Amino acid sequence: MSAHASYYVPAQSRWPILASVALFLLAFGAATLVNGLTAKSGAGPGLLMVLGGALLLSLILVGWFANVIQESHAGLYSDQMDRSFRWGMSWFIFSEVMFFAAFFGALFYVRTLAVPWLGGEGDKGASQMLWPGFTAEWPLMNPPDSERFPGPQELVDPWHIPLLNTVLLVTSSFTVTLAHHALLRDHRTAVARWLGVTVLLGLTFLGFQIYEYVHAYNDLGLTLNAGVYGATFFILTGFHGAHVTLGTFMLIVIFLRVLKGHFDPTNHFGFEAVSWYWHFVDVVWIGLFLFVYVL
Repeated sequence: MSAHASYYVPAQSRWPILASVALFLLAFGAATLVNGLTAKSGAGPGLLMVLGGALLLSLILVGWFANVIQESHAGLYSDQMDRSFRWGMSWFIFSEVMFFAAFFGALFYVRTLAVPWLGGEGDKGASQMLWPGFTAEWPLMNPPDSERFPGPQELVDPWHIPLLNTVLLVTSSFTVTLAHHALLRDHRTAVARWLGVTVLLGLTFLGFQIYEYVHAYNDLGLTLNAGVYGATFFILTGFHGAHVTLGTFMLIVIFLRVLKGHFDPTNHFGFEAVSWYWHFVDVVWIGLFLFVYVL
């Protein structure tokens, strides 16, 4: 312990390079799947790459988390290391804020500038010469090149599944906060109960979002090929869904750690970090609900 009183430098790890391989498989597989690319045999490798990358990443996270937990329980982390963890998580969440800011910015650019220009508005209104009969509207149900990119037949009703999912995520923010306060008072039964409820709410949210995607593709004509509205809809909600999936995975890990007796009122940053991330995911969803579904 005294050797690491100031700062602990971990040994070389294989996890970062393995994680980069898993993320590459996820990204490349998703791009292959979205673009409908197939091999000469007609087989589509995209789905297999996505599933393989997701499975590999899950196994990597389990192993990586296990290493960090073992180091923490071995007493290798000093106060300076704790501050490094807090700063690292803070910068990570800030980078995620910027990530979603870019996609929200694309949405607002399309809605307030690009679509009106194509409709003949403003100094760039000459773009209307390309599609003289185009009518600017949002949501864009009839894209200019409707033969290649037909717009959606219908939109997702915001007052059914999206509203329900909003209630689920907002409620989960309260339940994870209740779990945190229970941990500060060392009421471990209450911690496990409220954290278990949070995990169930996250899983229920994901189940409803999967159902919404299937309904949108099969019944509403709302797909990635449904013009710019379909593209922005699935980019924003899809990446958010990926973040909810990761957040739920981390909540399950923390829940299992609580059941094993980990954490105490003064030493529980792993718990705090996951709760920070979960609150961030909830705030992003409120923005999605307002600007993608309602307005």
